[in-house]
Amino acid sequence: MPTPLRPLVVALCLLLLSACAGLTKDMDPPKVTLESFNALPSEGGAPRFDIKLRIINPNDAVLDIAGISYDIELMGRDLVSGVTNDVPRIGAYSEEVVNLQASLQLFELLRLFASLGTSGEGPLDYRFSAKIDFKGLVPTQRVEESGEINLR
Repeated sequence: MPTPLRPLVVALCLLLLSACAGLTKDMDPPKVTLESFNALPSEGGAPRFDIKLRIINPNDAVLDIAGISYDIELMGRDLVSGVTNDVPRIGAYSEEVVNLQASLQLFELLRLFASLGTSGEGPLDYRFSAKIDFKGLVPTQRVEESGEINLR
């Protein structure tokens, strides 16, 4: 390539890169709350659960979700985890309930029971975390909720 055209090509590449960067807009993360958590009939394997999440879209654009991966921890132990790609589109400034199925990590549950016997009667710390992948140019969002469950 002749030397006089090189600055023009570099300038065009920079212009193209800056235009692509401007296509993604800032979005508020969706709010995800746990609606229900129910045991499913056992089919001989590890216990499974039906989890309903309410996903609230606080943005002026439709959320087109490619998939969600999620974990529920209790006392720092990863007890429930799962993934889904069956998620409806969530309209601008609206909400949807998403059904998930998750499996219980049996050995972690046994470890948790063993540690509860030695740790006393204090509240149980929990943490729900999810990674939400979107179709298109919207960046991945991570959502986390944590708190305590008082057994008294």
